[in-house]
Amino acid sequence: MKKLAKTIKRIGLIGNSEKVSCSKLIAKTARLIARTGRRVYSDAVTARMAGLKSGICPDAASLTREVDLLLVFGGDGTMLRVASEIAGSRTPILGINVGGLGFLTAVSSQEMPRALQQIWDGDFSLESRALIEATGRCRDRTIRKCALNDFVVSRAIVSRLITLEVSVDGELLTRYRCDGLIVSSPTGSTAYSLSAGGAVVYPTADVFAITPICPHTLSNRSVIVSLDSKILIRVVNPKPETILSADGQGVTELTMGDTVTIQRSHDSVRLMHLAGSSFFETLRRKLNWSGANV
Repeated sequence: MKKLAKTIKRIGLIGNSEKVSCSKLIAKTARLIARTGRRVYSDAVTARMAGLKSGICPDAASLTREVDLLLVFGGDGTMLRVASEIAGSRTPILGINVGGLGFLTAVSSQEMPRALQQIWDGDFSLESRALIEATGRCRDRTIRKCALNDFVVSRAIVSRLITLEVSVDGELLTRYRCDGLIVSSPTGSTAYSLSAGGAVVYPTADVFAITPICPHTLSNRSVIVSLDSKILIRVVNPKPETILSADGQGVTELTMGDTVTIQRSHDSVRLMHLAGSSFFETLRRKLNWSGANV
């Protein structure tokens, strides 16, 4: 990637405005980048937060059109938001972890100077991650939404089971009576799906994971299907209230008879990985996996 590194001359910065520690780190990173003669850009919110005065764009979508690399400061939630906003862009993203677990944020805030040097030296790789999309007619309106991690159909506040009929490529899978259902991309397998008992999926595998949340039938388990499949979810229950969310953000309420189709999106995002990091190493470190003592 050394040849590609030479083309990275304009770097965009986006931060989570709700994380106080982001502002100083972004300002420091901007200074480190500027010292190399490269140009720094940011969206308007990040510029106000970190006191940046030049290269300001209105939002993430316009910012990504101006830069060769996007550095995202925050947690996985910030990465998911940015990925949705720049869906289809060829500009690579590198996540800087400021806070919690962070599967998508590959670099810790303490490693920022070293990470920048690795970028300038070309010690990185790029990986395309599939986006998934949900379409349908819900409450008499058309929806179309992209996600990087997952879509979830779940009950609202009332503590009662919902009933969801699920078909894959036109064939009935089953009717779930459950608290909800997660349809996750390979990237999203280590998010909500994992907490609900789903499998860990390698992020470039071309599969969906369909994982029920607290199913009434204990034999219901997570099902893995092709990422080329079309998954149709139909709401069977008249009550309680049912909600569709994308990457943890509410999309719409659903009523009895509403259907949502989830499939692979034509768009994707590109993630940057620095040399020395890997998915399995991240699993071991962030999930505290260790060997067994015999």
